[in-house]
Amino acid sequence: MKKTGYLLFAVLLFISCSKDNTPNPFDPNAPKPKPVASRAASIGIIGDTTDVKTTTKGGIVIMGGGTDVDAALKWMIERSGGGNVVVLRSTGTDAYNAYIKALGAVQSVETLKIDSRKLADDPAVAHVIRNAELLFIAGGDQADYVGYWKGTKVMAAINYLLNEKKIPVGGTSAGAAILGNYYFGAEYGALESSEALANPYSPKVNLGKDDFLKVPFLQTCITDQHFTQRNREGRSTVFLARIMKDWGIAARGIAVDERTAVCVDENGVAEILGTNKAFFFKADASKKPEILASNQAVTWNQSGKALQVWSISAGTSSSKFNMLTFEPQVTAGAEPFWWSIVNGVWSQRAR
Repeated sequence: MKKTGYLLFAVLLFISCSKDNTPNPFDPNAPKPKPVASRAASIGIIGDTTDVKTTTKGGIVIMGGGTDVDAALKWMIERSGGGNVVVLRSTGTDAYNAYIKALGAVQSVETLKIDSRKLADDPAVAHVIRNAELLFIAGGDQADYVGYWKGTKVMAAINYLLNEKKIPVGGTSAGAAILGNYYFGAEYGALESSEALANPYSPKVNLGKDDFLKVPFLQTCITDQHFTQRNREGRSTVFLARIMKDWGIAARGIAVDERTAVCVDENGVAEILGTNKAFFFKADASKKPEILASNQAVTWNQSGKALQVWSISAGTSSSKFNMLTFEPQVTAGAEPFWWSIVNGVWSQRAR
């Protein structure tokens, strides 16, 4: 009898221990399972993406494409306070994650591949961007960035980082092409200087203005990249001619060679890092293009002085430019030029 009692107790104990403790889903008082955090658009993470609060400094990086400039990304990391890094792109891989993580101490690096307007309007995607302490926009095709991101929650999140949270934000190649208030959208493909000079109103010369990113110190600017490597001086001059004629604005341009970056701090002082040159050029409202019409070769001569230009080499003691005055911080080492166009032929002369 005693053995039977022990056996019954053991069976009851086994049943009790084996009971499924999963809450009854039909019980209204049962605890709700915790939702899994959404990582929509994420294609790779290194580190801990827990939101952190760091002391950040605003800053803008305009990188000219080609091999990335380590010094520029280190500059951004230092200004991020070591927080969360987010890389945006519409094609490609998460290769930036390991590269950036190796350059300095950061909480995490995550790449978001945002290749549709649906993803660009996803609140979860925008949330990840808003939590960043450093944002970098990879190269690719700026037509994708304009087409997918303009007017979406992603655009609003980037502008929040730029103007409210004030963190370092930068881009290379196509990622730099969208940083100006005026921008070449590349909707109809790449544009050679020869095409723009021969027909400044070709559909390929499609420019946008005042409807995308609101980048400090770049609200009167258009940017260009891969500059002398792809002979883009002519097309950038045409861009400023179009902006002047179409919108009545004497705009400014910042063009950056490959393996070179312009890093603008919170006070508007730009430092040129890397191995090549950056170019800063501006129009004069009193010097309008002489011939700028559809299917006609451009003439913007003004006695050979259509645009005032500064060329500054990277990595020297004078490699700084004041974005407020739009003049070199130190004139020694900065090369002054005039740019002009006559009958579709771009030229440069010393000032």
